Amino acid sequence: MKKFNTLLLILALSVGCSQENASDKYAETITSEELSDLIYEFSSDKFEGRNTGEPGQKLAVEFIRDFYKSNNIIKAENTEDYFQKFLVDFQSRQVTRPDNINEDNIDWVKTENVAAIIEGDTYPNEYIVLTAHLDHVGIENGEIFNGADDDGSGSMALLEIAEAFKLAELDGKRPKRSIVILHVSAEEKGLLGSKYYTDNPLYPLDETITNLNVDMIGRTDPTRNSNNDEYIYLIGTDRLSTMLHETSEKVNYKTVNLELDYRFNAWDDPNRFYERSDHWHFAKNNIPVIFYFSGTHEDYHQPTDTAEKIRYDLLTKRTRLIFHTAWEIANMDERIEVDQN
Repeated sequence: MKKFNTLLLILALSVGCSQENASDKYAETITSEELSDLIYEFSSDKFEGRNTGEPGQKLAVEFIRDFYKSNNIIKAENTEDYFQKFLVDFQSRQVTRPDNINEDNIDWVKTENVAAIIEGDTYPNEYIVLTAHLDHVGIENGEIFNGADDDGSGSMALLEIAEAFKLAELDGKRPKRSIVILHVSAEEKGLLGSKYYTDNPLYPLDETITNLNVDMIGRTDPTRNSNNDEYIYLIGTDRLSTMLHETSEKVNYKTVNLELDYRFNAWDDPNRFYERSDHWHFAKNNIPVIFYFSGTHEDYHQPTDTAEKIRYDLLTKRTRLIFHTAWEIANMDERIEVDQN
């Protein structure tokens, strides 16, 4: 009997290790070299700062779409060639459907979110939505605001994460739940792309179990009182779901083991970052969120936010953490639940 129990223990450990190694294997496909190549391209002058509705933003959505096509990652439902098209009015911060213009005196601007999906094989109608905004400030006074960190870092991190999930799928390791990769537009105009998505979701919000939002994860915060650069700010992890918070902590400990800094997660944080990025519209719909953020810096919303200033070593580790976390949430036997009040 003792020998039999020992064999069972070995088998259980080997199964656990194989699952853990699977996550590690695909996380290692997220590399500094690939992230660097993507960000240098995405934040180059030809994209003209990716201002919502401008030609540079149109090049940006085409760049993202073409990445998904070239990697055979399928488009999300109810999109036109990966695009969720909508109209925005910058002055009033209204968003509406392209076919629903009723006020001729509003200067509507055409824009689009980009959405792809890795379909789940066990619970395909439960969704983890990963978000990052693709737009930036554009051109001001003749200078291009390239937005390498804001949010080139998050946008290109999502591409690497999607590719890692696709490689796992090709090896027969599809996630149990579906992973929606959503690049939103018009964030700089007031979180309007994510507002449009949650008002007009491609997949039901009541089956969207978590939103992982990635906005500025490529630099370090000069105001942070620590010599440890291997950190990430997490915001919102425990606001709606203790289960999500505990899962996030566990995954980090077992994998990348960054310092998880909750400096900006306090309810009375004067920066109010919890309300200042695209996860906010998911949280308002009672969907548990994690906002991944490395802080602002002297180049925030300046033309000097350029690709050579990104810390690609840190960006790689942070991107791998987000991948590991999404992998865990997608493959858990239990779904992430909202706390009961």
